[in-house]
Amino acid sequence: MSDSRPIALDAMGGDHAPHEIVAGAVHAVRERGLAVVLVGSPRVLYEALADHDATKEVPIVRAEEALAMDEGALASLRRPRSSIAVACHLVRRGDAAAVVSAGSTAGIVATGKLRLKGQQGVLRPAIAVALPTLPAPTVLLDAGANAEVKPEMLVQFAHLGATYAELAHGIQDPKVGLLTIGSEAEKGNKLVKRAHELLQGSPGIQFAGNVEGHDLLTGKVDVITTDGFTGNVALKTMEGAVRYAFTELRESIGDSRVARLGAAMQRSRIRGLRRRLDAEEHGGAVLLGLNGTVVIAHGASRAQGISAACRLAADLAHTGVVPAIGETAASLSRSHRLW
Repeated sequence: MSDSRPIALDAMGGDHAPHEIVAGAVHAVRERGLAVVLVGSPRVLYEALADHDATKEVPIVRAEEALAMDEGALASLRRPRSSIAVACHLVRRGDAAAVVSAGSTAGIVATGKLRLKGQQGVLRPAIAVALPTLPAPTVLLDAGANAEVKPEMLVQFAHLGATYAELAHGIQDPKVGLLTIGSEAEKGNKLVKRAHELLQGSPGIQFAGNVEGHDLLTGKVDVITTDGFTGNVALKTMEGAVRYAFTELRESIGDSRVARLGAAMQRSRIRGLRRRLDAEEHGGAVLLGLNGTVVIAHGASRAQGISAACRLAADLAHTGVVPAIGETAASLSRSHRLW
């Protein structure tokens, strides 16, 4: 499946908007060959594009407002002409293949649900993140869209995540794990225990049982299902631990001449590891369950991260992730009496 429509990039969302967002758009167009349209204030964006001599390469769609990074879900109602709302409207109208934004996660989720609507049969859209495990990524969801869920939602997240892992990452018959505080079936709260029971009896899914926090990067399973509160805490804890480890490594290398020599000999391997663990290299998270492709880039994304997010959005649009997720949700609705 191919899609020549542009990526609608929310140019006003993110800690470093609009200049890093514009730089990312220019990189995506020039280095990756993608079609991108910037959504935001025309005057500001034109000036930023002029700095890259790219005013004729990247079109602009006007948006009168922008959601601040500290604004929550209600802002999507207060600002119907925000840049993220206009970007979603472009996808809904068929003028863009996908939306990319580094803005407020709560605002993106709320606006996406309002503008693009949930797919039939989807209980709640969920944020899916690809963790950098080997040989293939591990899909974690929900990573922050739903702080409170029901057991049936965790079951559906598992199915949606399995479909996403298979289509986006080529993982055949993905194994699914349920994130909790112990590997035994009886470990966890009422939510997790009931979800475990439902997952065991859910057809069409390869349930591998419970997984714990230390399993996030081991590749023990291909998909990890959890609620958005737990998933977001786990994800940010992992990101913080990775940053800390590399900071300590850098300081240790600088402590002695021998350490610096050893690091020089392993430079390519260290760079490869850092690149694999760098969130900006992977393009961001995907909001599954909407009638349109929505990629949520890290709020602190620089140009390289924005460009990678545009690449991810284009790949997902081309591979038909949205219709595949819709088929999974519809099939679940027909075969399950849970919802």
